[in-house]
Amino acid sequence: MRRLQVGEIAPEMRLGPQETRHVQVLRLRPGERLQVFDGRGAEAVAVLSELDAGHALLHLDTAAEAYSRGAEYPQPVTLAIALLKGDKLADVVRAATELGVSNIQLLVTQHAEARDIGVQKLVRLRRIASEAARQSERRVVPEVLEPLPLGQLSWEGRALLAHPGSAARVTDLLDWQTPLTLLSGPEGGFSEAEVALLRERGAEAVTLGPRILRAETAPLALLGAIAATGV
Repeated sequence: MRRLQVGEIAPEMRLGPQETRHVQVLRLRPGERLQVFDGRGAEAVAVLSELDAGHALLHLDTAAEAYSRGAEYPQPVTLAIALLKGDKLADVVRAATELGVSNIQLLVTQHAEARDIGVQKLVRLRRIASEAARQSERRVVPEVLEPLPLGQLSWEGRALLAHPGSAARVTDLLDWQTPLTLLSGPEGGFSEAEVALLRERGAEAVTLGPRILRAETAPLALLGAIAATGV
C-alpha cells in the first residue's frame, strides 16, 4: 500500500491541493486503499473515495485493523546540530529522520559554518523531513526547529555530546528511561568553552571512534549507533 501524510486521521479526510497532487502522482484511483499517518504517531488504513483535479476524499477503512509498525524509539530523540553550509543540513535531516529522531534543533555555535538560515531553507528542510518519514515508514515526522544559540539550548532527560577523545560510547549510556538529546558540532567541533558549558549542565561526552568525522557524518554515526541496538 502507498503511504500518505494527512493533517488528522478521522472518519472522513478531505485533502488539500498539495496532498491531492501527491495522490495523483501515485496514480491512485477511487476504491484503492492506502496507509495514512498524521506525523504525530497515529496511523491507519483509508480508502480513496473521490479524486478530481481539485480535491481528494478519503474514508477510514473501519474493516482494517489499526496499522502500526512500532518504528519509534521508546523515548523521543532530539538531534541538536550546528548549522552547516550548502546542502549538508538537508542530507543530515533526511538521514536523521530515517534513523528515528523526533526533533531536529538547529544550533548557532562558535565555529558554525553559518550563522542563520533563511525561511525558505527552513521550509525545505521540513519538507525533506516529511518526505523521509513517509519513505521510511515512520509514524512521526520530526520537527525541524529554528536555529538557537547553543547557550539557550535546554533539554529534558539525558544529553550526549559527541566529543573526540571521550572514553564512553553511546551504547554504554543508553537506557531509554528518559528522553534523549544528541549534540553534534560544526566542522572543527564545539569550542572548549562550549564543551565545558554543556558538561556543567549535565551533558555526557561520548566517542565516535578513533577517526575524525566530518560535521555531516558525526550526527549520523551517533544515530547509527542507537539504531544498531535494534530498539
